[in-house]
Amino acid sequence: MPSWTGPGWDADPSTDAQDFTYSIGAPRLLREVATFTVSELFVKYGPSLWEDGRHKENVKSFLGEMDEILHNHRFSIFSQDTLDGIIEVLRKGGNSNATINRKLAALSKLLRKACKMGDIHSLPEFRRQKERSGRIRFLEPDEEDRLFKQILSHSEEYHRLAVFLVDTGCRLGEAIGLRWNDINHGAVSFWLTKSGRSRSVPLTKRAREAIAAAERAGPGPFARVKQYQFRAVWHQAKAEIGLATDDELVPHCLRHTCASRLVRGGIDIRRVQMWLGHQTLQMTMRYSHLATHDLDVCVPVLERRAQG
Repeated sequence: MPSWTGPGWDADPSTDAQDFTYSIGAPRLLREVATFTVSELFVKYGPSLWEDGRHKENVKSFLGEMDEILHNHRFSIFSQDTLDGIIEVLRKGGNSNATINRKLAALSKLLRKACKMGDIHSLPEFRRQKERSGRIRFLEPDEEDRLFKQILSHSEEYHRLAVFLVDTGCRLGEAIGLRWNDINHGAVSFWLTKSGRSRSVPLTKRAREAIAAAERAGPGPFARVKQYQFRAVWHQAKAEIGLATDDELVPHCLRHTCASRLVRGGIDIRRVQMWLGHQTLQMTMRYSHLATHDLDVCVPVLERRAQG
């Protein structure tokens, strides 16, 4: 693991955990100034900031990596130089800007909590690294037919889940976390979302059929599904239809497929944002280039001007 040393750290260990008194009028004792490592802060505040699950494990891994970069130093002030040094090491280690942003988001959330609780007394400015707008992979109808048919040959339950994902645009974890009482009057409500904001969307006919065919024994229509098992069947099915080398063809592309079909069908971007549950319109704008038909009305205007 590459590491970094530079300004921003107190080299004198005697400064750890001292008591300080200040005299403004009558003397008063302030709280002990303690120091922490990144990992120690995660142990202290992780349970309240992140729910148990895969995302929390990813966050733990991200923060552990940054703790190693910092040589497990304890601190009560986190300087801008320190943050810039972390970014430099991550970039030299081959991390893309998108990956760096995900890792820094976890660090920022943890440090802001520690600062609010009085454990950290100075924070740097977390600037979002510019990300490339990569290609969005979505399924064309013929690809969906072939892939879903192959998934069905392995598992009827996984086939129903795939249909539900592509017609609702929800995330895999959101579908698995769905409960029966979240489905009412032809619509479904997602409460366990990445953004923490609940949303409701109406169901297509085949999405309703996918739910209706599920056994009522469990707490939800897809509650028995394990993400890693679904992903394993997905990758096996895509290999069997000749798409094994398509690294972008992952289950999350079903969400992209739903969004692309809404935009191509003339649904305005703000409605697509509401459907997907994006926190910002910028996230949804990734699909705006698909709405080329919206620009067709511009041509007659320009032609009239040219003829005039």
